[in-house]
Amino acid sequence: MTIQIPRGTQDILPGQVEAWQWIEEKTRDICQKYQYKEIRTPIFEQTELFQRGVGESTDIVQKEMYTFKDRGDRSLTLRPEGTAPVVRSFVENKLYGQPNQPVKLYYVGPMFRYERPQAGRYRQFVQFGVEALGSQDPAIDAEVIALAMEVYKSLGLKRLKVVINSLGDPTSRKAHREALIQHFKPKINEFCLDCQNRLERNPLRILDCKKDRDHELIKNAPSILTFLNEESTQYFEKVKDYLQLLQIDFEVDATLVRGLDYYNHTAFEIMSEAEGFGAITTLCGGGRYNGLVEQFGGPSAPGIGFALSMERLLAAMKAEGIELPINEHLDCYIVALGEEAKDYSVALLQQLRQAGFSAERDYISRKLKAQFKAAERMQAAYTAILGEDELKAGTITVKKMENGEQTVLSLNNFIEAFTELCK
Repeated sequence: MTIQIPRGTQDILPGQVEAWQWIEEKTRDICQKYQYKEIRTPIFEQTELFQRGVGESTDIVQKEMYTFKDRGDRSLTLRPEGTAPVVRSFVENKLYGQPNQPVKLYYVGPMFRYERPQAGRYRQFVQFGVEALGSQDPAIDAEVIALAMEVYKSLGLKRLKVVINSLGDPTSRKAHREALIQHFKPKINEFCLDCQNRLERNPLRILDCKKDRDHELIKNAPSILTFLNEESTQYFEKVKDYLQLLQIDFEVDATLVRGLDYYNHTAFEIMSEAEGFGAITTLCGGGRYNGLVEQFGGPSAPGIGFALSMERLLAAMKAEGIELPINEHLDCYIVALGEEAKDYSVALLQQLRQAGFSAERDYISRKLKAQFKAAERMQAAYTAILGEDELKAGTITVKKMENGEQTVLSLNNFIEAFTELCK
């Protein structure tokens, strides 16, 4: 019986993984500039964390979580998103007591959702995300959006669109909620069962429905922007002002609500407008979540963050024809002929590596020509040729693969001479 990879997952193979590593390193460099520090949370958490944090009425909690009982009969869930675990850690480890505030964190890691697999969307996927906790300043909303845009632009993406909205404070949301209920209630039986269940619990989720998104009532639903109180309006205007100061173009979309219950005030998405990218254009989404820290037992500490899919980022780069400057070079490939030379090359190979060089040799008894072919495939800068004659003479012949130029070096000081040659 052949065992195959689970549906909705992928193997990231050598030749592919280098792109992931390069992008991850780029995101870490950008986070360092913005003073965001890495945090690593468990891959599984108590199920209640996501039920309370993400929201009982969301598709994630209702349909998409991988939940199981452990041997102690505790309900655990593979994390479907990164914000709730980070906030849980922020509270549990009392990061709100640190002298440097706000606390600015980032994460990179796998998430799990039981969704229908499609291009760029998997059941196990990798997210890069940031969270800034402890500031109510609208300038940090703009900073978070700017950081996300810098990630994309630093990787060469140009066909980008930023869409923003305000979900308002609790007072504004309550007024909007009542208006939505009155708007949808007369014809709620025309909507899917999920939307019917959401009407009283969280009517805002109806606007995010994938099945009924073309329904006329969704298209002309009351806009949250008309229900913003003065405080929420001023906050949103300030965020827009800061984005303009940062020269970030954006569009306001009153239907943008995001898929998680914890959002309030600023919500945003970054989309790809690249030709051929696909029907689902969202690359990144995030927003403000004031109140979530208190919900997990912490003090008043407003927060904002975003998460982006690494898979969709790679797909967008492919759609724009972007190739990363990944150098998979090999400094030296040792070509050994004869048993004595093969034995000698084992220690020589290790000496090269300990001196800081990327080095390799043959391990499957190839002939001379095949060893040179292997060196070419591995893009070796040099080959070091060692046979019985070279061993007797105490020398080794080094060939520069770019132009075929050969140099004879002494085995006694090979590492020093090779280092000089490489300069």
